[in-house]
Formats: sequence, structure tokens, C-alpha cells
Amino acid sequence: MTHALQTVDLNASLGGRRVLNGISLQIAAGRWTCVVGPNGAGKSSLLKALGGLLPHNGQVLWHGQPLEQLSRRERALQLSWLGQGEASTLDLRVWDVAMLGRLPHQGWLGTPSDQDTQMVKAALKATRAWDWRERTLNELSGGERQRVLLARAMAGNAPIMLMDEPLANLDPPHQVDWLEQVHCLLAQGTTVVSVLHEIAMALHADDILVMAEGRVIHHGASHETATHTAIEAVFDHRISIHALAGQWVVLPRTDQGCAAPTR
Repeated sequence: MTHALQTVDLNASLGGRRVLNGISLQIAAGRWTCVVGPNGAGKSSLLKALGGLLPHNGQVLWHGQPLEQLSRRERALQLSWLGQGEASTLDLRVWDVAMLGRLPHQGWLGTPSDQDTQMVKAALKATRAWDWRERTLNELSGGERQRVLLARAMAGNAPIMLMDEPLANLDPPHQVDWLEQVHCLLAQGTTVVSVLHEIAMALHADDILVMAEGRVIHHGASHETATHTAIEAVFDHRISIHALAGQWVVLPRTDQGCAAPTR
């Protein structure tokens, strides 16, 4: 098995507080790895460090090559990024936002090629944002903007895609659409790494990386009992994972009692 991403003794701090603690891991190429854990576990920090967006100690490797040895252009061609709560200039057209994903493929001051145009068109259609291509972002809802930003990331056609909370503001049908697009990316050989709060959706991934307090507690296949046990543990056993109709479902525990104040 080849590895798209690796870390060796990865450490990072934010505001003087350690957010990543000695993480060494290997993420398989061509698979979907989902990062889960409670708030403050270091999930987004890990994703940013993997993408070279967070200063860190230790080593990050892309396809075996140290990240610091890659030029900006090489990084942009190898990895697409969809961040949490990303801001874009709201007066940009949807088409222009999606075309930003093709910039690494264009020369300095170059104009979009026919391939660029086709890639952007395909990405907008895949995310069901094609009908808005002439509208500006400020005319769209939060969920619609998220779909446009996903189209921008997909248009880059990079072999690695990192997504931090990509389901934010998406209603259930469009969450299902997102899942379908992830499977399409995997079929093309793309390595996908996502941070999700939606545990039931995360269980559709190939592999799950469970985090707590800036450390990796468990890294294993999504169907393994050990993975489910680790997920339940980091959420203080307030949830439980069960098989239902061929899928994994996440249920709240019902034996925790009432924590509301009594009158």
C-alpha cells in the first residue's frame, strides 16, 4: 500500500497552547480517511498541518517527499483544500470562484484553456451549482456557497483533497450529493481526507482517524469494532454505533438521566 500523506512526530501550537502532540501516521493513497473527535481534539489543526497551512515541528511528507521541499506550484498541483468557514469575495461570480481552482494549471497571466473550462463546468454540474454560474456569491445561501467552494476544490483535479467540515450548512439531500462526489473522486484515484462532526456520515469512509487532546487515539478501518469502540470512548460513551439495514448508525445513549435543572 502506498501512502499519500505521512507525519513523523508532528507537533504544533496555537496561541501558546499545544494543539498537536507527537503525531506519527500514514494515510493510504486512493482512500477516504475521515478525522473525528470532540471539539478541541486538534482535528482542524491536523488537517492544516497536513496541508502545510499550520507551522509545525516534525515532518510532513506528500507521497514520500518532505513538504518543505515542494514549491508552491508543486503543492498547488498536488493538493486541493476546502477549509472550514472559508471566505471568498462575495461579489465574485460563481463561475470565477470555481475557476480559481484551475489557477495552478495556468501560466503566469495565462487565460483559461479549453480543459480549464471543461473541468470547471464538470465541477459545477457535479455539485449542482451550474445554474448559478452567472450569479455572485452574495446572492447565495450559506449552503449554496459551500457547494461552490467544493466545486472550486474539485476543479483543481489534484491527487489529494483535504476538506474541513465540508458538510457545514448543507441540508441532508446535499450531504448525500457530497458523499456521492467523494465516491466519484475515489474512483478516479483521489486521496480524500475530511474532518467531520457527522459521525454517521464519517462511518462511510474507508478509514477513520480518532483524535482527542491533540493526539491520535485510533486509526483503523471504519467497519472495525475497535474503531467503533474508540469513537464511543472519545465521546464519553454518550453515543453508540450499531448496524442497521447494512449501514452503521449512531444513536444517543438513553440511560444518562436528565441533566436539566428541576423546578
